[in-house]
Amino acid sequence: MSPEFLAPAMMIASGSIHAVVNAILKGGKDKMTGRAIIDGSSALILLPATLLVPLPHGAWGWLGLSAAIHCLYLYAVVRAFEASDFSAAYPVMRGAAPMLTAALAILVFGEAVPMREALGIAVIGGAVATLVIGRHLGRAGLGWALLTAAMIGCYTVADAHGVRAAPRPVSYIVWSFVLSGAAIVTMFGLVSRGRIFAAALAQWKPGTAAGALSILTYGLALNAFALGAVAPLAALRETGMITALVIAVVFLGEKVTLVRALSVTGILAGAALILTA
Repeated sequence: MSPEFLAPAMMIASGSIHAVVNAILKGGKDKMTGRAIIDGSSALILLPATLLVPLPHGAWGWLGLSAAIHCLYLYAVVRAFEASDFSAAYPVMRGAAPMLTAALAILVFGEAVPMREALGIAVIGGAVATLVIGRHLGRAGLGWALLTAAMIGCYTVADAHGVRAAPRPVSYIVWSFVLSGAAIVTMFGLVSRGRIFAAALAQWKPGTAAGALSILTYGLALNAFALGAVAPLAALRETGMITALVIAVVFLGEKVTLVRALSVTGILAGAALILTA
């Protein structure tokens, strides 16, 4: 399969798997503990692979920057979910992210975004953001959700640059999970004063499964970034919101509303604009 078809396919699959990971996180009692287990287990799974892949020479700086951004990103995610409902905060995070990522890609990479792709990015972002209609989102929750969206844009651009700077994409992917996982577990351990380690006993099974899926979802995304333009690919990842809505309706018993139907239609329309640009 040629890169122009393979990269979008990878990103759409990545988005769907990402929705499953977030559904597992949502189902856990302690979001901070759940997130620490996900990232810690993915780091442990890939730790032996550091002996098998080339060292990511040329990408160490990007790896360090990515780990720092991911720590702030995940702290903001947890605080957003503590301050507001998942169904209110999550659409804001994911809806604002494509447009922020596109702006950063243009500024950092100097990417040219054709009008059709730019329209598709805006349509996907707007369609995801409409899911917040009818949901209560306080000022604190909105602030943390917008900070999360900004960090998604920052780590997306940093990792896209890093995966291209490394000798091989797999090298960057392995070291990214190991370094970021270690940093994230350390951060949450300090913030919770060690509470997450005791709480992990009750959540380790679903958290470990989500950790393995996390490797797959972001591994696909990073491979896609090595092949194509950042802005449209990042927007295509938000098609995973359709999977999230299917999970909510089929497995969580939530209703199909007009807003949700319009959102799905908008996401599909935006994806079609990008894929046909």
